[in-house]
Amino acid sequence: MALKIKRYEKQDEAALFDLMRSEDDWTDYSGDKNGAEKYKIALDNCIVYVGYSGDVFCGFVRARDDYGFGVYIHDLLVHKKFRGNGFGKCLIEQVCKDYSGTVYVMSDVDEYYKKQGYTKIDGRIIVVRE
Repeated sequence: MALKIKRYEKQDEAALFDLMRSEDDWTDYSGDKNGAEKYKIALDNCIVYVGYSGDVFCGFVRARDDYGFGVYIHDLLVHKKFRGNGFGKCLIEQVCKDYSGTVYVMSDVDEYYKKQGYTKIDGRIIVVRE
């Protein structure tokens, strides 16, 4: 199963929000109108990549460039039926490929990032690439 990664565009919005609504712990971003509107603004002001398998939306990564101090990945979500295929890591690697410097992940899902070989440095901060 091949993953095609591209920059987020408005046409990806419906699929991205459908994916978030399918996950219980993403309702703050997608559940009510206020949360969804805030998240749409975040999408427009962040580095966002989306992944497709054929025409099927598989997942996305959202990050922020801290003006030369590093890139911080805030969100990574892969649809349940596509997990275990390396899609999450591919999305993270796309951020690393396109942005120089240190790439961090802001997360409390330590086991996933540890499995990928990334290093936790402080609290919820994980270093993907230095």
